[in-house]
Amino acid sequence: MDILIINGPNLNLLGRRERSIYGDRSFEDYLKELKALYPNDTISYFQSNHEGAIIDQIHAVGFEIDGIVINAGAYTHTSLAIADAISAISCPVVEVHISNVHKRETVRHHSYLSPVCTGVIAGFGLDSYRLGVEALKQII
Repeated sequence: MDILIINGPNLNLLGRRERSIYGDRSFEDYLKELKALYPNDTISYFQSNHEGAIIDQIHAVGFEIDGIVINAGAYTHTSLAIADAISAISCPVVEVHISNVHKRETVRHHSYLSPVCTGVIAGFGLDSYRLGVEALKQII
């Protein structure tokens, strides 16, 4: 399988920001372990703090790869444009969150992406990404 993980704004600071919420591991370190769990699959990674770059990446791969795991960060709660990009492509997309967004501020309880994603996984720390990959493997 060919899977792309997309991380949105501020997720480049994993391991350094708000460790009580996001933990103390960088995503790059976690990604090495995730790739080792799936040696027969291609797992690529893209991160941007810019909404348009995320949309461009979704457009670039969304008709070519098997699936996308996306943590759009705060754009989850604000970006109709990213939701439209997901709606426009043919591969399945799983929305993930490191924290349980429903235990956090009310503004984080609504997702523009959830209605256009195949499924949502939240609250399992970085393991949410593995669960997202597993979900894609089950449906493809």
